[in-house]
Amino acid sequence: MFYQKRKARSSGSGVVISPDGYVITNSHVVEKASEVFVSLKGGKEYPAEIIGIDHISDIALLKLDGRDFSYANLSNSDELIIGEWVIALGNPLGLFEINNQPTATVGIISAVDMNFGEMQRGQVYKNMIQTDAAINMGNSGGPLVNSQGNVIGINTFIYTGSSYSEGSIGIGFAIPINRAKRIVEELKNTGRVDRSYKTGLTVQPLTPRIALYMDLDISEGLIVVEVEQKSSADRSGIKNGDIITRVNGVVVNTTNEFRSIIEESDLRQGDRINIQLYRNGRNINKKLILGKGGR
Repeated sequence: MFYQKRKARSSGSGVVISPDGYVITNSHVVEKASEVFVSLKGGKEYPAEIIGIDHISDIALLKLDGRDFSYANLSNSDELIIGEWVIALGNPLGLFEINNQPTATVGIISAVDMNFGEMQRGQVYKNMIQTDAAINMGNSGGPLVNSQGNVIGINTFIYTGSSYSEGSIGIGFAIPINRAKRIVEELKNTGRVDRSYKTGLTVQPLTPRIALYMDLDISEGLIVVEVEQKSSADRSGIKNGDIITRVNGVVVNTTNEFRSIIEESDLRQGDRINIQLYRNGRNINKKLILGKGGR
């Protein structure tokens, strides 16, 4: 559990993930802090260094000065089962300060792979775990653990059912730990998350005039005008003259729409996108892996 020493002090939750003192929390808990202090079970307090903050994923990585810390084991969030028991641990309403113990609430996994796209404040919440374990203000950044005590997610936000209410109604969401692991690794190595990518494609909007000139049966989409050799697009089998009609199931007619689908889903190098093409009168599906490089 930790708090920020500022003009206005606030508190949140986190989880120690290594014996040398790395801590995961939400970025919205610490991103405006000038100083962060972490209180561990029993009350011992440590100053924390902010190693990196990733606003888009809402993940932050902190580092405590010391070693031989007790730490949580991280599970595999790809193996979750709807209905399995879970426990949310944290510091709701600052209650940790009363007896230096975290608060635990119990529930089940209500749903998985909940996607919210880009939120009003810029975060992209995808593949979220939904739980009915009570999560309240101050729980943000704390662990959601399975019945073996292994971390499956990072508690992040709740639905309250009303703009006037801030309490739990049994609809809470956690970032899956596998997504957090990937973000944490980048923050640990470089202090930031690299979201540059390369498709190897050059496209332009298909207009009715171009469609008529090419004698096409369709008049909307993106026409592929160049495929870079040995690029991701080349390896996926996309060819010059193909018409891209959908990306990840969403209709695309402009380059901005194409780019928005990738960015609003927080897709990065190594991620796979599904491309639906129109070629020689047939619809064809291709999978394209985003490559390394600029956009």
